[in-house]
Amino acid sequence: MDIQKIRQDFPIFQKRQGLVYFDSACTTLKPRQVLEAQRAYNEEYSGCAGRSAHAIARQTSDAFEAAREKVAKFVNAKPESVAWTRNTTEGLNLVIRSLDYSKRNKIVTTKLEHHSVLLPIFEQRRRGIATTGIIETGKDGVVTEEACAKAIDRDTALVAIHHTTNTTGMRSPIEKIVKIAHDNGALVLIDGAQGVPHSKFDFQKSGADFIAFSGHKMLGPTGVGCLVGKPEAFENLDTFIVGGETIETVEMDKVVFMKAPKRFEAGIQNYSGAIGLGAACDYLSKIGMGDIEAHERKMAAELIGAISSIPGSQIYGTPDPAKRCGLASFNLKGVDKHQVALMCDSMSKIALRSGLFCAQPGMESMGAGKGAVRASLYLYNTPEEIKVFKDTLEKIAKLGS
Repeated sequence: MDIQKIRQDFPIFQKRQGLVYFDSACTTLKPRQVLEAQRAYNEEYSGCAGRSAHAIARQTSDAFEAAREKVAKFVNAKPESVAWTRNTTEGLNLVIRSLDYSKRNKIVTTKLEHHSVLLPIFEQRRRGIATTGIIETGKDGVVTEEACAKAIDRDTALVAIHHTTNTTGMRSPIEKIVKIAHDNGALVLIDGAQGVPHSKFDFQKSGADFIAFSGHKMLGPTGVGCLVGKPEAFENLDTFIVGGETIETVEMDKVVFMKAPKRFEAGIQNYSGAIGLGAACDYLSKIGMGDIEAHERKMAAELIGAISSIPGSQIYGTPDPAKRCGLASFNLKGVDKHQVALMCDSMSKIALRSGLFCAQPGMESMGAGKGAVRASLYLYNTPEEIKVFKDTLEKIAKLGS
């Protein structure tokens, strides 16, 4: 990978000289190719897909469905398995809130999950629709096969779990979890927000029933995401949001809904966002997800090394960079987390995130109940930026000594 050439595709680096962007787990920067794809839709054929018969509408429909095909190819799924959503959160809610729990009513998850997984589960529990089972993890944040086998049983309807956490960058043993769940007759929903953008994910090989992910985590626009599901798994879901484009026929006493994915795509869609996400998939595929993953592993090792070299630093999760993507949550002894993030920005234009990262139970389980600082990298980050980061942390750490 030619990182400097890649960086030239991102206008923000030219407009903000010296920016060190270490907040890609929150949202990624956008390459010119994505911006141009969206511009073309908005300026050249800004129509409505699937409704009108004129040329602009037909072009919109073609581009919209082509984007669906690109996303499907990116994760090795069939286009009819891809439902457009606003983001990962909506995809997760769609499955958790509309699954049939009449025969089994247990949802199994971990404390490490993003609130977008936990809160819909808690809502189902609050309403008396489902019970909750927890896969226990230690302070290292590792999900083991043994712990999964202990938590998942014949009462389990759904296992909802991360591919990669947004707090440590560590991965779950997805294929092993899927086997345990399926052996017990349960479905598996993967939160792929931090996984799909950073590794080559094969939906069919994984065996999972659903995976949700967001465009803005993978160089695409905000406000668009996908829920990918097996056709037979979609049949277990009731209607979620209903309206135009979701039905075959409507009578006053009878409604016939379309099959997935259209059944879950009510109303006017984010055509610009979908087309932009399709362009992002093209961009990432052209570079190669294998090369991106290898780059991140190398950067993860340098990132962990840089933080670990600071006296009084604490990194959450395993210190082994081979078990992480390019992400680390940490604290510096004697310096408030928010102060670290603010000083990195003001001193060296380093963009970080600080807080609980919408994963309070997970952070508490790892001993960071008051939050931490998070540095999250992507394909456009360089070793030189990590050196700037290390030098800046050394200066900040002296404030707490």
